[in-house]
Order: sequence, then C-alpha cells, then structure tokens
Amino acid sequence: MSHPEHRLAAVPQILPAIVPRRAAALLLAAALLSPAARAQGALPPDIAQALAKAGVPASAVAMVVAPLPPPPGAVTRQPEPVNPSGEANPAPAAASQALPPPRLAWQPELPMNPASVMKLVTTYAGLDRLGPNYFWRTRVYAQGPVEQGVLRGNLLIQGSGDPKLVIERLQELIAAIRDKGVQHIAGDIVLDNSVFRLAPHDAAAFDDDPLRAYNVGPDGLLLNFKALVLRFVPEPAQRRVRVDSQPPMAGVAIPAELPATSGACGDWRTRLAIDFADPRQLKLGGRYPLACGEQEWAVAYPQPDSYAPRVIEAMWRAAGGTLSGQVTWAERPAAGGRLLVTGLSLPLASIIADINKYSNNVMAQQLFLTLSAGDGRASFAESRNLIKRWWRERFGLRTTPVLDNGSGLSRQERATAASLAALLQQAASHPHGAVFEQSLSLAGVDGTTRRLAQRRPGSAAIGNARLKTGSLRDVAAVAGYAYGQSGQNYAVVGLINHPNAGAARPALDRLVEWAVQDAP
Repeated sequence: MSHPEHRLAAVPQILPAIVPRRAAALLLAAALLSPAARAQGALPPDIAQALAKAGVPASAVAMVVAPLPPPPGAVTRQPEPVNPSGEANPAPAAASQALPPPRLAWQPELPMNPASVMKLVTTYAGLDRLGPNYFWRTRVYAQGPVEQGVLRGNLLIQGSGDPKLVIERLQELIAAIRDKGVQHIAGDIVLDNSVFRLAPHDAAAFDDDPLRAYNVGPDGLLLNFKALVLRFVPEPAQRRVRVDSQPPMAGVAIPAELPATSGACGDWRTRLAIDFADPRQLKLGGRYPLACGEQEWAVAYPQPDSYAPRVIEAMWRAAGGTLSGQVTWAERPAAGGRLLVTGLSLPLASIIADINKYSNNVMAQQLFLTLSAGDGRASFAESRNLIKRWWRERFGLRTTPVLDNGSGLSRQERATAASLAALLQQAASHPHGAVFEQSLSLAGVDGTTRRLAQRRPGSAAIGNARLKTGSLRDVAAVAGYAYGQSGQNYAVVGLINHPNAGAARPALDRLVEWAVQDAP
C-alpha cells in the first residue's frame, strides 16, 4: 500500500514563487561551481538540470550524501537492558560519536515532509528496541470446558497488534483450534483488540477516498489489512468476466460475474463503478474490458469494525466448525480463560521488509503503536513520546523527526535530510544493520523502486542501491544506501516539497546515480 499523491495544504517556507526560467538559471549556476564547493552543498549538474526541467526551485529541495562509518568492529559499545522481545541488544554507536562528513549537503537542516521515507525511523526504532526476532502473539482462550468436541462457553481471540495476520495464517489458527478438539462453540466468538488505545478512524480524512487500501486504520486485531481483494478473470468465449473474492465474508453478497466489453483496457477501475454504499452488498455497475486480462483490486471494506467478525465467522464455518452464538467484539479488555492456542506472527525482520520494500502504511502504524505497548495499552501519543526519548538517546542533539502515525501518510510529519542521513549512517553500524539494509528495495529490481529499470534502463543505480521511496502530492522523496563504484558506500537522502514534486522524481534518480558514480 504505497502512498497516494495528495496535495498538502501548506508546506511552510519552502515554496517560493520562482518562475521555471529563473529556477533553471539559479540551479544551473549553482551546479557549475567547483567540486570543492559542491562538497559544501552545491547541486551536481545532472540533478540541477532535472529539477529545472520539472520547474522545482532549489529552495524546495534537501539532499545529503554521506559516507558510511567504519566497520562496526572499530566501535566501542555498551550493553543495554533487555528489550521487550526478551533479546538483549548491544547499544548502537554513542550519539556523541562523530559520523563521517557528507560528500553533498544541500539544505540539510531544513524540515521537510518525507512521506513514506519516515518509515525508516519507525522500522529502525523497532529493530533497535525489539530485535529482529520479535514476534506478536495472537492468543486464543476457551472460556468454558471442551467436552466431546463442544466448547461450552465463549472462544476468546485476543490480538497483540500483529501487522500481518493474513488469511493463510488465520486458517492455520483455526486449524489449531480444531486440533484442540473444538468443533462446535456453544457460545460466542469474542474478539479483543484492546492492546491499542485508538480514537475512531476516519478512512476518508486523508484524501476523501475511504475505499483505498492505504487508508485502512490500525487495529489491535488487524485481519488481512481489512481489505477485500477482487480478482477479475476474463472468459472471452462467454463474453463475461468471472469475479473471485477473498477473504470470505459472512453476510456480504458479491457478484460472481460481470459483462465484458471490447476495446482498450484504460482506467478499468473507474469503468466498473463500484458501489459499496450497503456494506452487505457490493455492486459493480460497469463492464470489464477483456483487454485488461486478469487483474486484482484491493478495496478497503467500508464497515471496518464488522470486517474481522464477518471474516472469522465465514472462515470458521468454512473449516467445518459450528457456532451457536455470534462473532462479536469485547466491550472492554477481556478476561482470558484457559489458553488454547498461541499464534505467532512473522518475525520483525520479515515485517520491516514488507513495510519498507512495499511501503505498507497500516503495517508501519501497527509497529509504531507496538513500540509503546510494553506496559499496558499503546497509543499514538505514547509512541510519539517514546520515539522522542529514543532519538535523544541514540542521536543526541540532532534534529528530532516530527512523527504523527509513523507511516508517512500524514501532512504533519517532518524530518531533515541530515537527521535521516545520520540514522542511515548509524544503522549501518548496528548489530542488526544488515537486516535493516536488506529490508529496503533493491533499486530497479524489487519493491517500490522496481520501475527505475523502466525509467532509466541503463542507470548505474540498478542493483547498486537499497532505497526507501516516498510520495504524496507535493512530496517526492528517497533515502537509503548507495554502493559507490570506488568501494565506498553512502547514506543518500533526497527530499522534495513542491507542487511539481512528482515531475521531479528524475532528480532523485540522478542523486542516487551520482552517489554510485563516485570515482574521482
């Protein structure tokens, strides 16, 4: 669920009214300074030209390219307390340790909206505090005796904030419950998501598009990202299109087929005229172009509070289980009972790879909230305060990023290029630095940077950088590691806040290429 483009209401002090011709002149003049001056911050010519072509002034840009520090064996470390996963991590390099000076620093201390690049702060904090082998636990309790396949009471499913409790793993959990001898539940299935203390979520608040999967809110028992995945399979001989959907949802009617149409594929989603005004009935009013072939469409279910109950009921019954009562939410943190099954999440190392490679917003928010879940229930406010304390411990007086929900899907979040570069430099020396680095998209190969190979087939960055991208309307960003041809590796950060930011993505490509092509 990568970020949408969305126009920011205001980006203070970085959007001066400079006409494109004047912007081009200023940028090219800066770019033609000497190499020594460039090391102090002037923009290289290729980057300057790409910005000028997009009509983006230099004042709307912040960029840093900084060498990575020496190997971690040269750093003295002190032990720290055992973290919530039960794993004792050595502390990263002290905040006072001098980091190598940057090769390029353009407006490094200017606070900018980093969009999804902010996920680097959330995932590094999670890795540092919890460790790569941290697991979330979904616990299932029997609130009554099990006799001859009948649970005489309620079945309680208690979430812990697992960011990726998808259908396959829910199937495994249900199978484990049945393996414990539960075939019929003579009460209710009660769901407890109270591990997170959350205000009501408005899926339309960000961009007035509540059906977009990236607008799903976090949940202590987040199931399958609260998304309904529609799969369209053309059957040309019958002039129709089969509609498959996952997961099954009790009480929700979904059309099994659609009429087909000829012609170009085009904007097929708009043609289908999806109507989910009634959460119990999905309507598709248009025709599906045969030229589109097979396609998938993930839609956020419009009644998110009923999503998990509907899915769990449908899957329990599909597995052969029966139920006398209903599937319902606990009104308050529920008392347990006899622990029947514990479902483990994927390890944190896998979770942060999904967050960073594919820019999954709700998974990032789940991790952000988990950071403050150690003592009781977590909240966004508690996690923001925790990140502030953690940042001071790890980075001293460097400018603290301003986080909102930890995913970058926000108009309020801010970070400086210098702070993000320092995070990347420090992470490279962390005991789990390789896990963090490998969670990033390999340029031109996978994740959100895969299209680089299409934009610039001969780019020196392809396969030679690991990156996190970010984009909102008025924001384009990139940050990560570039592997220089000289053998030196770099932390690279590029942030653009401007109405033409989307057109300036080539300037960020040039930035990464400039770092890779570092030979004198």
